[in-house]
Amino acid sequence: MTAIVAARYFASSGLFAWISARRVPGIHDRLGPQMRREIRWSLVSAAIFGIPAGVVAWGWQERGWTRIYEDWSAYPLWYAPVSVFLYLFAHDTWFYWTHRWMHRPKVFRAMHAVHHASRPPTAWAAMSFHPYEALTGAVVIPALVFLVPIHVTMLGVVLAVMTVMGVTNHMGWEMFPRRLVHSKLGGWLITASHHQRHHEEYRCNYGLYFRFWDRLCGTDRGLSPNA
Repeated sequence: MTAIVAARYFASSGLFAWISARRVPGIHDRLGPQMRREIRWSLVSAAIFGIPAGVVAWGWQERGWTRIYEDWSAYPLWYAPVSVFLYLFAHDTWFYWTHRWMHRPKVFRAMHAVHHASRPPTAWAAMSFHPYEALTGAVVIPALVFLVPIHVTMLGVVLAVMTVMGVTNHMGWEMFPRRLVHSKLGGWLITASHHQRHHEEYRCNYGLYFRFWDRLCGTDRGLSPNA
């Protein structure tokens, strides 16, 4: 599972790094040492993420411990997209509050400073975490599969969204259409423009997928003019 997580990282971050180089030529030309550092930290994170993922895979296939199901008739079809939202919202909630906690000075220096050493972040920074921070992120989805039923295909959707958002939010430029980003729907979603401001100002925009908690808690400072 560690190898699979690492391969997913190289495929997704590599693809969007390639897109960045062609869409915004020169954007990361001088960041070679930083990107190599991001890759090293990300491979450590891949090893950490792989452990609970392996437990889940074994528990599901060999022991039937999880709430992952394969038969579409096991739950109403309307539940499939609902389960995706439940997973994303639960993950977003966990991420928001642990992320705010990691911005406390002592915790930041011990854990989160590794991620913020990417200035500006690149597509390779999506998993560039200190091992302690990686642990906080590695347990969420594995914990949910023991609690919330989800079809295996919908779990794949959750993992795909998690991967794509994690990478694209760190590219330093906005790949989604302006019409979407500045729409009413876009006002509740996090994209590169929103997360870039977090990397610029630190004390705002803590969410992962949605702006719900940032808005509710008064930590949403809008979009970065630089992304």
